[in-house]
Amino acid sequence: MSGDGLELLTTAEMAEADRRAVAAGVSSLTLMENAGRAVADEAEQMVLPGAAIAVLCGPGNNGGDGFVAARLLAERGYDVTVYAMRGKEALAGDARGVVERWQGRTKPFLSIASQRADLVIDALFGAGLKRPLDGSVVEILQGLTDARLSRGTKVLGVDVPSGLDGNSGAALGVLPLIADRTVTFFRLKPGHLLMPGRIACGVVVVADIGIPMAVLVGNDEWPDLSGHTWRNAPGLWRHALPQPSLDAHKYTRGHCTVVSGGIEMSGAARLSARGALRVGAGLVTIAAPPDGLAAHAAQLNAILLKAGQSPKDLRRLLSDARRNAVVIGPGLGLGEGVYERVVAVLESSAAVVLDADAITAAATAPETTFAAIETRKAPVILTPHEGEFLRLFPSLDGSKLERARAAAKRSGAIVVLKGPDTVVAAPDGRAAINDNAPPTLATAGSGDVLAGFVGGLLAQGMPAFEAACAAVWLHGECANRFGPGLIAEDLPETLPEVLRHLPIL
Repeated sequence: MSGDGLELLTTAEMAEADRRAVAAGVSSLTLMENAGRAVADEAEQMVLPGAAIAVLCGPGNNGGDGFVAARLLAERGYDVTVYAMRGKEALAGDARGVVERWQGRTKPFLSIASQRADLVIDALFGAGLKRPLDGSVVEILQGLTDARLSRGTKVLGVDVPSGLDGNSGAALGVLPLIADRTVTFFRLKPGHLLMPGRIACGVVVVADIGIPMAVLVGNDEWPDLSGHTWRNAPGLWRHALPQPSLDAHKYTRGHCTVVSGGIEMSGAARLSARGALRVGAGLVTIAAPPDGLAAHAAQLNAILLKAGQSPKDLRRLLSDARRNAVVIGPGLGLGEGVYERVVAVLESSAAVVLDADAITAAATAPETTFAAIETRKAPVILTPHEGEFLRLFPSLDGSKLERARAAAKRSGAIVVLKGPDTVVAAPDGRAAINDNAPPTLATAGSGDVLAGFVGGLLAQGMPAFEAACAAVWLHGECANRFGPGLIAEDLPETLPEVLRHLPIL
């Protein structure tokens, strides 16, 4: 699997990468100088020449990065003031060394409350902070947030905005400071992508500060850091995306079956089916009860229809091994016999996507469902939103990434925990966090289309983890490409343009 540049490192893994870089001969002072230069370069893009810049410097290496940035920005003609939490004598190591080189104004941190600046550089704590900020710091940072809103003061975070957990994206107490941009180093951390971190960080820039790529690779002395968690992007799954061969025909491109409920919510199944067809499945069939069949027949052309009201109907339909992928849940309903239909689908040899009502039905008998998944050879992908996830996995704690991983391990399924920070997790521990979803996706039916994208990719034989990651990214990119006014029906129709513009490996 390719993931060049997409690896996400925890704060502990990033500290280990720094340590390995130094062991390989890169000076830690050089790393700090390079980090400060990256911050200064980004600051120059945010304000006009000569602007007033306040640099908030904490007691550790994050503050050291801030002192370097302050020195470089002053040399470039900016009006720079450092607001330091500790005196020079309280600093140690590389931070003490770079402070010695700063000859400009240094004021106590608390005095920033009465000052104005065009840009505030937050170099207080970084991603390694584990405790909530105390009252005086919170008060100061909340005041700066007010200034950002009322006076247009820009904020540049160093590593992460102060008060953000770099691993979980959660606020440590109250998250008082929202950055317009954040500069981080070498690799992103999960907290840059997970909510509310994704909002707090603003636009995130990853700077190369001289850490060699080799630090990610394990050897006899240290474990591998490169193969656990990624940012979801085409580089992660593009190699596995199905490409029809010259001699392909509809039967070689897979057959996805979408199990529908009755007429009341039949549109959800049609959205899924359209998504599966657009993403490349050679054949798509909707299996529905009689009243649903009539509704579907009035609106469909290329999508086939079959009777499928009972578990017996589904078993008979899916006994044809050519029907190699099934989506069940969109518009399925929650009445009597729904869970039995889910069981019938899980008894088939097809790859399965459990979405929406199928997940709610599975939550009535979770252990039975997980046992059925465990005995299957073909993969199962669960696509819950937070409410559905809580019904199926009520006792899991931790960050969104940790909960999705635990759910995948417990259920034996690929879990797509949806939201603006969708997490895709596999039972073997692999995980990817998606960050391209715009808020316009918060519209009725968009999740049904996503389920169809997943089912259509599975029908074409794409590996399950990669299929889930690809479907989630393509779904977000369709929304980005379409823009304002998006409704769910637009997503499948925008997909061909998105696919045309995918990078070529």
